[in-house]
Amino acid sequence: MHIETYISDLLYRYDCVTIPEFGAFLTKRVSAKIDERNHTFFPPKKVISFNEQLQHNDGLLASYIADSEKIPYEVAVQKISKQVKSIKSFLSEGETLSFSNIGDLVLNSDGKIVFEPSQNSNYLTEAFGLTEFKSSNVNREVYKQQVESLEDVIPISITPESRASSKTRPYLKYAAVALIALTVGGFAASSFYNNQIEAHNQMAQEEANEQLDVKVQEATFVIENPLPAATLKVDKQQGKYHIIAGAFRIEENSDKKVEQLQELGFKARKIGVNKYGLHEVVYSSYENSNDALAALRDIRQNYNKEAWLLVREIQ
Repeated sequence: MHIETYISDLLYRYDCVTIPEFGAFLTKRVSAKIDERNHTFFPPKKVISFNEQLQHNDGLLASYIADSEKIPYEVAVQKISKQVKSIKSFLSEGETLSFSNIGDLVLNSDGKIVFEPSQNSNYLTEAFGLTEFKSSNVNREVYKQQVESLEDVIPISITPESRASSKTRPYLKYAAVALIALTVGGFAASSFYNNQIEAHNQMAQEEANEQLDVKVQEATFVIENPLPAATLKVDKQQGKYHIIAGAFRIEENSDKKVEQLQELGFKARKIGVNKYGLHEVVYSSYENSNDALAALRDIRQNYNKEAWLLVREIQ
């Protein structure tokens, strides 16, 4: 089993992928940037890091492997455990472990895992197809020469060359003055016309508002003995992170489990039937993975050591 293939697939959709009893790969979004020295543009991306402290099984990797290989969840957990033992043995021998498209892992002198991320993959789906590129330098001196050449043939520009030529051709001054006068006059006329239109529109809007007020007053009526207002508060659970309490073949048993958990203060509910035909019951659902993991640890310590986390969108 090539576990890095499944991890790579999940990193496109999730910010944290945990390998139980080994560690977790984390991703963080980085904005696009420009290297001004090399004139290079870099697209936005996800930067991968590794945290050896996050080793609790959140169910994400095992569930994905079980669905991909069409095997039971428990078998997937066993396969991951076997793979982790092999990885630790490989690292303990001083070898470098390479995860394709993810990065390299190696033990340092203190026995800690050091991770070097791969630069070949961008797990940010929004930046799909974008690559870094380098822009050529802008030669501003060329444009300056072009402007100077244009000034030589356009004497109206205020340059030393145009001043010298205007002395020999004084009629151009009068043409420039006439052009400026016509431009100012045009702006003044346009401003007056716009002001007239704005005033007319404002009067029409006020007249329309007055007619609307009259219509509203004519349509106003009073209801005798109105019904009292009722406020309903609906607590709808949302989120794709679900802490599983159990799965039952008989639906009545799942209903009893929901009642028991609700009496304990949990927002328990049924989330449907899984592919094995079992009715799944959850302690609660969460939108944030960190909140779900914190609740899972509390439940395992105080209520049920067999509880696990399911990551799935529920309509």
